[in-house]
Amino acid sequence: MRSRTPDTGRAGAPGEDPLSAELATAVLGARRRAARDGDRQVDTAHLLHTLLEADPAARQAFEGGPAQVARLLGYLVQRTIGYGLRWSGTVEDSGALPSLAGSPVPGWSPAAAGAMREAHARARARGAAHVAGTDLLAALVRDSRCRAVEVLRRAGVDPAALGARLDGAAHCERG
Repeated sequence: MRSRTPDTGRAGAPGEDPLSAELATAVLGARRRAARDGDRQVDTAHLLHTLLEADPAARQAFEGGPAQVARLLGYLVQRTIGYGLRWSGTVEDSGALPSLAGSPVPGWSPAAAGAMREAHARARARGAAHVAGTDLLAALVRDSRCRAVEVLRRAGVDPAALGARLDGAAHCERG
């Protein structure tokens, strides 16, 4: 069955770097997950959840391997079935972006839109033709107050260490 949800594969302005197939799948999945969960906006936890489901490279970035990813997905599923109720009806605004009236990208929380913009910048900085899931994962862990980082911490993941590993991998790709 085909989705009726149009998808451009982008969260930001037209003309930005295209997304890898895995990241485009994750973005579309995050939109669907938010709608299915009754959330008004895609937030960083939606992005993290679908990124882990869709992108093997993002899963491989976790030092704890498959067991750590399984634990993390378990927390994300709990969020879907009630863990995130305290977030219901609220806009995720971690403070990483200036507070705006509404989100700068319709249907996205300010933190999620900011993470996508940072992922695009990271891909450009490494000279990549496509924005990869690991670019988004690196952007997510940089926002210490976003929902994705809260979930990572609850699952026993050190966001700073994960970010350092991702930055090291990106440096190796450039050099």
